[in-house]
Amino acid sequence: MKRTESLRAILHSADKIWDVVVIGGGATGLGAGVDAASRGFETLVLEQYDFAKGTSSRSTKLVHGGVRYLAAGDIAMVLEALNERGLLLQNAPHLVQNMKFIIPIYEWWDGPFYTVGLKVYDMMAGKLGLGPSIHISKEETMKAIPNLVEKDLKGGVIYHDGQFDDSRLAISLAQTITDNGGYVLNNFGVTGLIKNEEGMISGVQCFDSENNKSYSIKAKVVVNATGIFVDSINRMDEPAHKKTIVPSQGIHIILDQSFLQGDSAIMIPKTADGRVLFAVPWHGKVVVGTTDTLVENPEIEPRALDEEIKFILTTAGKYLAKKPKRKDVLSIFAGLRPLAAPEDKNRETKEISRSHRLIISQSGLITMIGGKWTTFRKMGEDIVDKAILLGGLKDKECVTKNMPIHGYLKNHKNYGHLHVYGSDVPKIKALISQDPELAEKLHPDLPYLKVEVVWAVREEMARTIEDFLARRTRALLLDARASIAMAPLVAEIMADELGYRRKWRKEQVRLYTEYATGYILN
Repeated sequence: MKRTESLRAILHSADKIWDVVVIGGGATGLGAGVDAASRGFETLVLEQYDFAKGTSSRSTKLVHGGVRYLAAGDIAMVLEALNERGLLLQNAPHLVQNMKFIIPIYEWWDGPFYTVGLKVYDMMAGKLGLGPSIHISKEETMKAIPNLVEKDLKGGVIYHDGQFDDSRLAISLAQTITDNGGYVLNNFGVTGLIKNEEGMISGVQCFDSENNKSYSIKAKVVVNATGIFVDSINRMDEPAHKKTIVPSQGIHIILDQSFLQGDSAIMIPKTADGRVLFAVPWHGKVVVGTTDTLVENPEIEPRALDEEIKFILTTAGKYLAKKPKRKDVLSIFAGLRPLAAPEDKNRETKEISRSHRLIISQSGLITMIGGKWTTFRKMGEDIVDKAILLGGLKDKECVTKNMPIHGYLKNHKNYGHLHVYGSDVPKIKALISQDPELAEKLHPDLPYLKVEVVWAVREEMARTIEDFLARRTRALLLDARASIAMAPLVAEIMADELGYRRKWRKEQVRLYTEYATGYILN
């Protein structure tokens, strides 16, 4: 996956009419790109920033059917999500794992309630289920999670869901697009929509921020898959376009593994404000979240609010024997969910459905709103099915249900933290055999190696320190301070690979330090 090759595809065929141009390189856009490219359509995905730069790298890291949506009676969405969860575990075993969750029970009547509800959850998953839910004793609960508050504990309920690395999945999807003959470009924002004499959309105007060049690209179908920014693209089409998205902010904190001893995750089904809280082991740390706060305007870099931070720390402290304080937070991050705007404006964000919806404008722009990571494949299928009808494309069946995602590898236990690269690991190790120095760690507190910087630049379109430390690896999320300490060495390796001089290195370190400081909780 090389940026120069994608640029060449645009430059060398200025008159080319693409079958499908997708705006947005997050979960939805990449899902649509994979579906279109794998059906054999001429496909181009354009991302203004970096792949998964926004919401798609800031999730709770769960691939789930949505236990709380079941309680809300959203049966159709739970069924769809459970099916997609099973398919994703099947198609990307190097990125998605089966995670055991425990609901601690402190009121005796909650045990039977959750046990029955989760049996229904298991039944709905059918053959794609990840394991049976069972009721366990107080002793078994404490053995599984020794750091749980023991007072008044009656027992627990175990259930299974999926866990994944969101931005690594995004990179694998981008690679899957190129594997199937499609093209992807980051730092390539859409600045306008092109319409023909009949007023129908026939392409996009875009700007390559890396080379400061503008382009006009023709397309039979244009897809707006920009998540929280869909309304800004829709206003390029129709200036009077009404708001379709309600951004809902969710924050997470990262703690040391000592706060959650054991391999199981905790799910608190009812917090003080009626939401759900997770504490999940992830890459040797613990992810704790999330919140659900209505935000007026979408931002690419949302920041956690003080009340959200207090809510997470206070709620976690009620269940964890080792109570987290502000000084214990290794990193804090916020993301905005692109929820479909409800007709009832008085509804709370936690009550708004996470299901997705397609909108077709009068000029033929396809917009996907809502949705979540778990259902990205189905969203892609729905988009391309509609694109075939709208663009007069050849009718071809979707093939992604049983299609391995780039890097597919079942047996990856011996690869350590490199397992996220899947079948690419032998190629990465080959680079080390050519230059043993590349096996050195970038920082003593994190597992990442010098070779990963080289690989990210050459094969994963990493263009900045932030691309590498925030999304190609998860250094920024796992330990923001350590990631800042790594920045100069990462800049040095990247500059050598990209052919940049010392000035670029200094500026990159300055920009990244400023950026990553926002992930530190003082």
